[in-house]
Amino acid sequence: MNHLEAHKQDFEHVLEHFQKELQSLRTGRASPALVEGIRVETYGQMMDLKSVASLTIPDAKTIQIEPWDKSIIKDIEKALIDASLGMQPNVAGTVIRMVMPPMTEEGRKNLVKVLHQKTEAAKISIRNVREKIKSAITEDEKQKNISEDERKRNLEQLDKMVSEWNGKITKIGEDKEQEILTI
Repeated sequence: MNHLEAHKQDFEHVLEHFQKELQSLRTGRASPALVEGIRVETYGQMMDLKSVASLTIPDAKTIQIEPWDKSIIKDIEKALIDASLGMQPNVAGTVIRMVMPPMTEEGRKNLVKVLHQKTEAAKISIRNVREKIKSAITEDEKQKNISEDERKRNLEQLDKMVSEWNGKITKIGEDKEQEILTI
């Protein structure tokens, strides 16, 4: 099995991680990803919010949190306040609602900067995978497992593959930027 096939999964992991990172970026639209990872201190331990409550999106601007155990509603409220999301939790009986305020122009610009940093970090990860594969191919040639022509062919394929993955990252980043800038 050649190195390109063996490391294809590494490229996929970088892309998956990048997409997960982007889900936590706040756009003008509500998403459970904004709050699901918030740590709640309850039952004497720290737990993710998604482990102790159901998260729903009743409309485009609201996140609704309904704890499975109604007695921990205050713990969840405290965790949401401590997370400083720019939204105040609104407790209504056994349900907590978080209404997203409209984003300011400055907030959008700052979010785009963060997006660009995350995009660049993903591309750096792709380059790191590329270097690992390139080293393995070069080592194969030194060990006389492949010829010089095979090494050149493999490196050309590697460069094409890296260009494709960088293209996917760029496209996802551009789509997210449009989503952020759309009012």
